Amino acid sequence: MAYTIQNAQAGMQPIAVTDTTQNHPLGYQCTAVDPTYGAGTFIYLKGIGSTAIGSLVDYDQTLGTTALAPATGGIGPVAVAMSANVANQYGWYQVVGAAAVKCPNAAVVGAEVFMLAATAGSVDDAQVNGEQIVNAKFSTTTGTPSTGLAIIQIAWPFHQGQIV
Repeated sequence: MAYTIQNAQAGMQPIAVTDTTQNHPLGYQCTAVDPTYGAGTFIYLKGIGSTAIGSLVDYDQTLGTTALAPATGGIGPVAVAMSANVANQYGWYQVVGAAAVKCPNAAVVGAEVFMLAATAGSVDDAQVNGEQIVNAKFSTTTGTPSTGLAIIQIAWPFHQGQIV
């Protein structure tokens, strides 16, 4: 995806780029537009090991840190990695808009989004109590925009947490 940052200032790190240098304050937000997927909101955070493009991560906006969203036991805000932003690197994560997320299993368009029980950082449409990603729904099935990814619509998504 080729996002163009709106109202960009000189020296802004591109959306799909990871860098070993911190180029913005952690938690900084911007709006960017892709010709296919439209506008989105992005947050600048520090990466964590094993993050791939499309990984769903938990983040702490105060600390600006991330962790791969756990397959079980997650709670709090989540975002989608726009680059392979691994440990000791910095990059953008999508929090609003049409986001390409890791989804190795087939999903139904319009379905609710849940964590994939077998793989941290990946999602599925199979219900798992306490693992729903609220403010997210599938717009495509797996394979769009590419193998192992699906498009989900998100608006400041977060883990539901356990419901009894």
